[in-house]
Order: sequence, then C-alpha cells, then structure tokens
Amino acid sequence: MSSGVNLKDLTLPELEHFLSRLGAERYRARQVAEWILQKGVNSFSEMTDLPLALRERLAAAAWISCPVILAKQTSRRGDTLKYLFGLPDGQAVESVLMKHNYGHSACISTQVGCRMGCKLCASGLEGLIRNLSPGEMYDQVLGMQKDTGQRVSHLVLMGSGEPLDNYDATLTFVRQVSAAYGLNIGLRHITISTCGLVPEIRSLAAEGLPLTLAVSLHAPNDALRNTLVPVNKKYPIAGLIASCRDYARQTGRRITFEYALIKGINDRNEHALELGRLLSGMLSHVNLIPANPVTERGIAPPSPERVESFRRLVEKHGVAVTVRRELGAEIDAACGQLRRRVYPPDSVTFNGRSRTEPNRRPGRPT
Repeated sequence: MSSGVNLKDLTLPELEHFLSRLGAERYRARQVAEWILQKGVNSFSEMTDLPLALRERLAAAAWISCPVILAKQTSRRGDTLKYLFGLPDGQAVESVLMKHNYGHSACISTQVGCRMGCKLCASGLEGLIRNLSPGEMYDQVLGMQKDTGQRVSHLVLMGSGEPLDNYDATLTFVRQVSAAYGLNIGLRHITISTCGLVPEIRSLAAEGLPLTLAVSLHAPNDALRNTLVPVNKKYPIAGLIASCRDYARQTGRRITFEYALIKGINDRNEHALELGRLLSGMLSHVNLIPANPVTERGIAPPSPERVESFRRLVEKHGVAVTVRRELGAEIDAACGQLRRRVYPPDSVTFNGRSRTEPNRRPGRPT
C-alpha cells in the first residue's frame, strides 16, 4: 500500500485544506477532485493543468487508489456483470453492474464482510473484516465504468456490508459520487440499504438528502425477525417502523421494504396479512424477493404460486408490492449472494484469463 493519504478518501473541504498545507491555492482542490473522481486518472503526471511543482509535492505526500479487477463474471443473458475488486491490503469485495432499459445500475459494497449476521445473506458468513473507505467504494464504480465504457446512472448500496454501520465513509462517498466534480449521479438515483439501524436511519433523515432508503425487513413480527435479522433484538420492529415513517415524512421519499420469501419460514398467509397491516398507510412499497440460494444458509424460495398469493394478500391493505425480477442469480450476483469469492463457470475471467477452477483466496489470483 502506498504511503500518505489516498486523495479519493477526502471531501472537497478536506482536499482544500490538504492542498493549502502544500502551498497551493484553494481552487486547485476542485481541479484535483475532477481529475481523480470524474476523469478517473491514476497518476499526478496526468493532471496537466496543475503546476509541475505542485504535482511533485502531491506525489510525495499522497497517492491515488486505482480499481483492480481480479475477476469478472457475466450472466448468460449478458445483463449482469459481477466483479471481484482487489483492495490495497489484499482484501477483496464483490460488486455488480446491472443493465436496465433506464440505464446502468451499480450495486456496490461498503464493508469487507458484515457483522449483522442476517440468516439469509452470504456476505456475513465470515463476519466483519473491515470497513471500506470512501475511495474504495468510489473505485468500484469507476472500475465498472472503465471496464464497460458505459456510464453508471444509478447506485444501490446493497453489496457486502451494512452501509449505515460504516456511516461516515458511506455519506462521504455519496456526497462525492453525486457532486458535479464527481460522477454527478443524482441523489434520487441512489439507494442505501439497511437491515434496521434505527439511530442511523434517523441521522440519515436529518442529512436532508433525497436518498431512497431500502430496509431489509424479511419478517412482519419480532419473534420471526429476531431469528432472521438478529439486529432486531436491539432495534425491534416497532421502533424501526416508527423511524421509517419519520424518514418518509422528513424526506418525502418512499421507503422500500425488502422482503425475501423463504419457503416454509416467512411466506405464510398470516405473515402476508401481518405485513400488510404493519405498513398500511405508510409512504412505502414492498419488494418481494423469492429467496436466492446460499448453500451455507440452507434456504429455498417458495413456488411462484405462493409468491403471487403472498403479494395479493399484502396488497389488500393498500400497500404497493412488486416481485423483484432477479438478475444474475446463476452467477451468485443476486440479493444476498455477494461475498469475497467467485464460483467461476466458463464465463469467468481472472485478470483477463479464463479460469475453470475456483479461485483459492480472494485478492490473490494466480
């Protein structure tokens, strides 16, 4: 790892302060930000509108992180790409690029691993390794754009990790990627997912940003949710729903409730009716997700008929419901399947070379 500070981790005011210590004018910070966050350059020598002396001082005091694609996997239909990005300390995270008719949506990770322990997610199987920095989040987006040559127009922070458990870095990333000197992705096109950290939901509402909040609910009562989403023991449903109602009121943004349907666990008629009552009258909608396979979790989705019946019962309470069209399940790129490794079929490449055997350790391709 390089010495000094990674400039992608700094906010614009922090970058202004950093450059002032190097004897540079305040306006130079925006020029540097545009070079690294908008144009995606990886060396100071490319910053041709900066004086040579300043570039030399920057090179001695700072560095610029660079997205490193260790592996890439493509779905059969070609509408989903999964990436394994290497990090400077040898760790790795997965990210997903999804092609829609309205543009390209990137699902990024905010932590290496996760400590929330949700029972239907692969990301937390190893626990939390560490938080990602703002620059490491940003590099996932830049890496996907550079690889495909396509602009990312929408972001979902739904990869590995709990974004609100890495609150400050997540908010710095959001402000940077939406800035005019960054990738200028509209805040209304950014979704932050959470499994239900109530104090952070309230803090996020107070930020005054028109972000979409997605809450991984997965159960309509505390007894069931305690087993599926353990953080519910600390922040039970009543307090969670109250914070969500307040978020919707303060921001004017509709809350998305993610509900992964697990065969024989949370897919009964009584669960659907209870969910409908819980969310009735709220500015929200429910995203029903037939549970995606995670070998270690031993979960399975219900039948399409059961999913449709569940949907109709929830809608009886005036709640908007959609059944998610999953992308990339066959390459373990769907909801709940991201982790730190790839199961490579023929469509996988590692550092540009085809591989047929699983990679042995993330961040250490051969």
